[in-house]
Amino acid sequence: MNGPVAMPTALKILIAGGFGVGKTTMIGSVSEVAPLETEEYMTTASLGVDDLAGTPDKKTTTVAMDFGRITLDADHVLYLFGTPGQDRFWFMWDDLSLGAIGAVVLADPRRMSDCFASVDFFEQRGIPFAVGVNCFYGRREFSTDQIRTALNLRTPAPVIMCDVRHRSSSKNVLLALLESAKAAAANRLVAGP
Repeated sequence: MNGPVAMPTALKILIAGGFGVGKTTMIGSVSEVAPLETEEYMTTASLGVDDLAGTPDKKTTTVAMDFGRITLDADHVLYLFGTPGQDRFWFMWDDLSLGAIGAVVLADPRRMSDCFASVDFFEQRGIPFAVGVNCFYGRREFSTDQIRTALNLRTPAPVIMCDVRHRSSSKNVLLALLESAKAAAANRLVAGP
């Protein structure tokens, strides 16, 4: 007779960052299942609301969240939740962050200020995060030290250069986050309540 089947531990990770930085693309590049995407075509209603200055060719936007899954091993599954990037959807972030072990903050090196709100959100809540600098079209204009300084990081968040269109690059960012979250959890255990 077979015993009870052990369920894998679910690990929740948020993928955050500014508008048009690559959150949907990252989840799509690493998810083992067809990702749930809530992309909708942008309409005239977003004129004057969504800043397209850094993304003039963008035609769609996430209106709720994106979702993907990665099985790490028989005991652990990552659930990826992509946050919407526009200010008007930030009210969802508190709910999305419940139970998250960490987050990836995607940054566009051409528009670094777009990820300041994400960095502040996770620092204020004590949620471990990694910064993935999405080097669009292979552009690597800044070093990780320059990025860290520009973001004025108050936590030991890893900063990783990446191209989220590629699975291996997105995977490297997630691995850095998992290591950082594991270290943060160990530090909390040592420090005690």
